[in-house]
Amino acid sequence: MKKNSSSEIWGGRFSEAPEDIMQAVNASIDFDKRLYREDIEGSLSHAAMLARQGVIDDGDAEAICEGLRQIAAEIESGGFEFSSALEDIHMNVEARLREIIGPAAGKLHTARSRNDQVATDFRLWVRNRIDRISAKLEGLMLAHLDQAEWGIDRIMPGFTHLQNAQPVTWAHHMMAYVEMFGRDLSRFGDARSRMNESPLGAAALAGTSFPIDRHVTARDLGFDKPMANSLDAVSDRDFALEFLAAASICGVHLSRLAEELVIWSSPQFGFIAFSDKFSTGSSIMPQKRNPDAAELVRAKAGRLNGSLAALLTVMKGLPLAYSKDMQEDKEQVFDSADTLELAIDAMRGMIADLTPNPERMRAAAAAGYSTATDLADWLVRELSMSFRNAHRATGQLVKMAEDANVELADLSLADMQSVCPGLVEDARRVLTVENSVESRASYGGTAPVQVRSQIKLWRSKLK
Repeated sequence: MKKNSSSEIWGGRFSEAPEDIMQAVNASIDFDKRLYREDIEGSLSHAAMLARQGVIDDGDAEAICEGLRQIAAEIESGGFEFSSALEDIHMNVEARLREIIGPAAGKLHTARSRNDQVATDFRLWVRNRIDRISAKLEGLMLAHLDQAEWGIDRIMPGFTHLQNAQPVTWAHHMMAYVEMFGRDLSRFGDARSRMNESPLGAAALAGTSFPIDRHVTARDLGFDKPMANSLDAVSDRDFALEFLAAASICGVHLSRLAEELVIWSSPQFGFIAFSDKFSTGSSIMPQKRNPDAAELVRAKAGRLNGSLAALLTVMKGLPLAYSKDMQEDKEQVFDSADTLELAIDAMRGMIADLTPNPERMRAAAAAGYSTATDLADWLVRELSMSFRNAHRATGQLVKMAEDANVELADLSLADMQSVCPGLVEDARRVLTVENSVESRASYGGTAPVQVRSQIKLWRSKLK
């Protein structure tokens, strides 16, 4: 077996290098090199703290920090050579640091382990990505608000079971997604708050005998405080699971919206149209305009859900504290963060790009006896009927209209009175989609007065 530098970092316990297959299964550098900024940031804080506490001298700390900054510059310029023989980002950085400053590099690892080091790096990385995703979510919500302002008075069908239910406005439908994505924003915020505790200084699992100050490094790295239990600090991946759960829920919201965009853009609906920027064609059918971007966003939800299920399965049987199984956490989180950001960006582009067809939507909203509930409500208000009796009577009128192949408003007054003797001509006014929408002015309803207030509220929140 050939010698490699990983055995040097492990120390004197090993006299031979691992087999190639062991090296292949053990190495994580191909993916965890994405943690280099966080790894160097944590090491800079740790070295400075060690010097302040008198654990290492100032000269060594200064050399370490200079070397770490040089390594960061090398990685960012593309001049750093990563080695799978060195397993991970931590050992790659440390080996290069030794090349730059010599034996003093070995003092950096005093009072810490790769266990607390990777936990710190990973938390910093996820925290940073939550901030990026949150900003993108706000952009998506603003795109919906723009569409809502355009569609305050534009009427479309509201559906249950994908059947015409009651008329709503385009603005009301857009604002439903603002609420959903607002909750996603809140979930990511909650997850960020809970994960904002520092594992650094927990060492392998039991803490350290050196006089370190974990509160200082926590503060330097933007954490609220150090984690209170060293076992928990190195073995916890709740923060990664919570991030993946929030990403999965957000992905489901994106997928539901994508599904509606696919349906609405079909010729059968014709509610919206995409420009060439968010459509594709067919290799054989020249007339086709396919909503591929929406379809791909819809598919991303499965990928996000799979990552959550994978890491839940990895973690479910692990004893405390650290196990190498936990190396499988990063690829799932990295992929989910990338996938979710791409999906949000694509959806924001589609929402900003799409052109609604208000005439087609209004015509669809008026079909299928969608204002029947408004007539039942009129019977309750004006004739003091119980809602159940009003519901039954209105159902009879709908059946009568269906049999005659006419709309409810086209029934003669005599026909209506044969079912409801007290019904008068004035009842017809409630059967327009405009009246239906205007009348639903309860809090959270589709009436323009309510929707305007919600748009204003969200504009204020997102400033």
